[in-house]
Order: sequence, then C-alpha cells, then structure tokens
Amino acid sequence: MALHTEHEIHRRRRSRNVGLGLVLIAFVVLVFALTIVKVQSGDMMEGFDHQPRVSELPREEPASQEPATEAAPAVTAAPEDSQ
Repeated sequence: MALHTEHEIHRRRRSRNVGLGLVLIAFVVLVFALTIVKVQSGDMMEGFDHQPRVSELPREEPASQEPATEAAPAVTAAPEDSQ
C-alpha cells in the first residue's frame, strides 16, 4: 500500500520516447506512400547506375560489310638506345 509517485525524469523520458515514436511512424508512412506512388505510376523505372540504358538508345541499322577505305595507322617500334 505504498504510494508510488512518478519521478520527473521518467515523465520527460516518456515524453521524448513518445515524440521519437511519432517521428519514426511518420517516416515509415512517408516511405510507404512514396513507394506506392512510384509503383502506381507504371512507368518503366531504371536506376542511375553509370551504365548506358539500352532501352533509351536509338535503334541502329546493321552495318554493311563494305571494306574500309582507309588503312589503320601502322605501329612502329621505337629504336632502343644502347649505353
């Protein structure tokens, strides 16, 4: 039958915990809502991964098998100096 009073520190801690809980719930709701909106948009989404997207490149016609008119430059070895 002892009277138990709540200490002020416990009230403050509970208040902070409730506030943090509400912020976390709001963040989860925001992420969920953004996910739903992106999924419902229906567009083909591709992330930016530093690679060319094949779906965005223009179609190329196959190259013809004609011989090249210019020859490739010849590579010559540099003379070695003996010392």
